[in-house]
Amino acid sequence: MSDYGTPPPPPPGPESNYGQMPQMSQGGSAQAAAVRPPAMDQAVMLMKVGAGLSFLGLLLALLSRGTIRDAVEKASQSSATPMSQSQIDAAVTAGVAFGIVAGLIGVALWLWMASANGKGKSWARIVATVFFAISVLSFLASLIQAQPLLTRLLAVVQVLLGAYIIFLIYKKESSEFYRAASAPRA
Repeated sequence: MSDYGTPPPPPPGPESNYGQMPQMSQGGSAQAAAVRPPAMDQAVMLMKVGAGLSFLGLLLALLSRGTIRDAVEKASQSSATPMSQSQIDAAVTAGVAFGIVAGLIGVALWLWMASANGKGKSWARIVATVFFAISVLSFLASLIQAQPLLTRLLAVVQVLLGAYIIFLIYKKESSEFYRAASAPRA
């Protein structure tokens, strides 16, 4: 008999479980992978947006050289021993360099977490949660420091973005995806 007249099976309905391993056809040699649910697709995309925001923060560090200089000069004037011009220049350069390095590390961490969480690595969800907790603590500590308004707004957006990503990666469908992705392969 011929299979040409047999209609294809219907698409999975709402009762299907995200994260389940798809069935492989006979003779299929590709290794089955867990199906990534929409919440995880959105979380991965937003992690990439987070990398873009970190890159924007890096650019802000470069552009805020004057603001950093003003802050260092003001601190120097109110100090018991004022800084020399070369010390001020060194402090400004160190501040800008720190901003650039922190921005590059932020970009790399966001992209690493997007990749690992997108593959359903259970450890990556834990690491992302720890990074989020650190970012919240860092944000709270930064509230007592003088910062340009744009830098502060960027920090608020990043914390809110991180909170939403954490929500997405802990949704039921995401948990099923992590569970299926980390299940032993047959």
